[in-house]
Amino acid sequence: MLQVERVSKEYPSPQGPLRVLDEVSFSLASGEAAAIMGPSGSGKSSLLYVLGALEPPSAGRIALDGRDPFSLPPSALAAFRNEAIGFVFQDHCLLPQCTVLENVLIPTLVAPTNRGDQAGRIDVRRARELIEQVGLGPRVGHRPAELSGGERQRVAIARALIREPRMLLCDEPTGNLDRSSAEMVSSLLLDLYSRQNAILIVVTHSMQLAARFPIRFDLLDRRLVKAAQA
Repeated sequence: MLQVERVSKEYPSPQGPLRVLDEVSFSLASGEAAAIMGPSGSGKSSLLYVLGALEPPSAGRIALDGRDPFSLPPSALAAFRNEAIGFVFQDHCLLPQCTVLENVLIPTLVAPTNRGDQAGRIDVRRARELIEQVGLGPRVGHRPAELSGGERQRVAIARALIREPRMLLCDEPTGNLDRSSAEMVSSLLLDLYSRQNAILIVVTHSMQLAARFPIRFDLLDRRLVKAAQA
């Protein structure tokens, strides 16, 4: 379960603290999926960075399965983020010199070094399974430059899921894609997260993408409001 309690976020500015989030509160259980919409500059990405333990809140608290990541020391925080949270960004952020398989395996390379050879073999097997699930089995040895935009984003989804995270966070995952590729990526996200019974949160400008989610929030005037369902 994800619990967000009265989270606020401020950034320093020459005119004083600039507040972008104001007492945001909500909760999501395992297996739930939510889309967050709002105009540019409304704080959507800032909220995602706080939820993903990339930036601490200025006030308030978040907890994933009862654990507050910001109560952990830096090394434990990094390990928590790698194990419990998967990220998919608008820019796929693949390493150009690495193959599809190598890119998907990257999160496992920063896992504890004492996991042993058996864990490594399991990682490779799971990576290949995910690559098959996103429809890229024949491209496993290709590099990002040899893939389309939609294919690169599908690799990013497989990479985000390689460690079976409890929560998957996506920042405009279809923003750079044509309509056909966007629909395919949207379907993959909704299908794959449900197989893992994870929590899925997507920040998007796309009403078409948001409409596919059972839960939708609007971020307006620094506050998060649950949208009425059609």
